[in-house]
Amino acid sequence: MMEREAYIAFSVFPGIGPMRFRLLLDYFGTAKNAWEAPVGELRNINLGEKLIEKFVAFRNTFDIHSYIKQLAYHHVNMLTWGDPRYPRLLKEISDPPIVLYVKSKPGTSKIDMERTIAVVGTRNATPYGADVTERITQELVREGFTIISGMAYGIDAVAHTTAIDCGGKTIAVLGCGVDIIAPPTNAGIYKKLTEEGCGAVVSEMPLGMRPGKGLFPARNRIISGLSRGVLVAEGADDSGALITARYAGEQGRDVFAIPGPITSPYSKGPLFLLKNGAILVESVQDIMNALGVEKKRSRACADIVLTNTEEKRIIACLSGGGKHVDDLVKLNPFPPSLVFSTLTVLEMKGIIKDIGGKVYELA
Repeated sequence: MMEREAYIAFSVFPGIGPMRFRLLLDYFGTAKNAWEAPVGELRNINLGEKLIEKFVAFRNTFDIHSYIKQLAYHHVNMLTWGDPRYPRLLKEISDPPIVLYVKSKPGTSKIDMERTIAVVGTRNATPYGADVTERITQELVREGFTIISGMAYGIDAVAHTTAIDCGGKTIAVLGCGVDIIAPPTNAGIYKKLTEEGCGAVVSEMPLGMRPGKGLFPARNRIISGLSRGVLVAEGADDSGALITARYAGEQGRDVFAIPGPITSPYSKGPLFLLKNGAILVESVQDIMNALGVEKKRSRACADIVLTNTEEKRIIACLSGGGKHVDDLVKLNPFPPSLVFSTLTVLEMKGIIKDIGGKVYELA
């Protein structure tokens, strides 16, 4: 067995995670030596009789060559600790994945893994949460950031979709094998990332592993580990996004939070973080300042296809010239609050501009 194959084999065995694997490497020198070690030597590092018994049974039956063929069939790449392509930020954490499985479209433009931000939040996103997530994500993409999230319902899906719509790159970290679309309703995002060059899907879980509740905390540490900072847009006080934020703090990464209405249960997570030292975010500039990065403006959202009726109506109203916001409210059948939020989104996309006095015209 080659060294790379030994890494892959250990990543499939469920009883040895990154911390135990590092102990094995320290003791045996290489993954290959650890994989082939006699039982007597395995006892020297106190793995425990039950674990040793399971490991020996596993290595006697595991077919590495068949597994590698499966990886090739699913077009999955494997990055080990010694691979120069292994993300530097992720390698810095105390327990980086033994193998990072990556599924993406071959030959697409390189993903910037040094300018990364995680955008996470509740699966039960409110209209407010979805709106602010979209706005901030658009600006982050404009500034050249790669968006990291977990491809869950709600805030995660908004972050991924917005990054894709803006022509940016986004990475989905799964709590299952990269060959499994979870949840199935986000199949569109999965296809954009794996087949259309919009980013990548990654996981430390082996092929075929189904999602399970106990796997998500491990997934969350990878989300924060890949990122320079974690932005929590919305979440209850028991939200999994808070676990990601906790990992970020432990990993020495910045934690950002967007404040929300105090009457909403999904504001409790961000408010808790803000009370405990998170950086308040009103605009992307707050993130830029905290990270000490310069403005890039490498991407624009001006060429985004208008995707809803409200945006199309506003554009139609402005096609004959500039109009005051009050006139736009009178001319459109939907609520004033929706007019205001649509104007903000269109302005963020660079499609319209405020020329002063709340008078808008096409950019």
